[in-house]
Amino acid sequence: MMMTSTFRRHAANGFTLIELLIVVIIIAILAAIAIPQFSNTSSDAQESAAIANLTSMRSAIELYRVQHNNTYPAVKTSGGGSGCTGGTAGDGDAGSSEAFVDQLTKYSNATGQTCSVAAAGYIYGPYLRAIPVEPITNAADVVVAANATTNAAGADTKGWRYETGANALTINSTKTARDNKAYNLK
Repeated sequence: MMMTSTFRRHAANGFTLIELLIVVIIIAILAAIAIPQFSNTSSDAQESAAIANLTSMRSAIELYRVQHNNTYPAVKTSGGGSGCTGGTAGDGDAGSSEAFVDQLTKYSNATGQTCSVAAAGYIYGPYLRAIPVEPITNAADVVVAANATTNAAGADTKGWRYETGANALTINSTKTARDNKAYNLK
């Protein structure tokens, strides 16, 4: 009988301060290990999404080139076509962002003129539903440039950059990834 009451009295006392401190220290150590790992996952996800979007857009550009007699998007105007009935014709000039977007997201004819619906003669595309958002700067804008020095990417620029002369699609930013490599080189 005496032993039972001693046990109850001891159990009612709860944890000691030392036991609680040890548990708190263990939790702090685990948090110190885990939190940096979680903070890296968001930048890793952004990098992976950027690479996936670059790959999708580059594939669409190559498919456009194959179907349009080795002509890349934005090299020719997307407007001026006849026969776009029941839809909206493109209106982008050669070398413009509008032409690039029109030629990848609308139906097109062999000369690159575009229409929002599959009208007679507009048998190619669309290659993308929409220009994907570039996840590093969170913008879907496209800058079309003739060469590397025209409208060069900077730390504050956003979206995508397409060079018609080199047929190069990159992220329109000079920001670097966690490994200090430029995003636009991937």
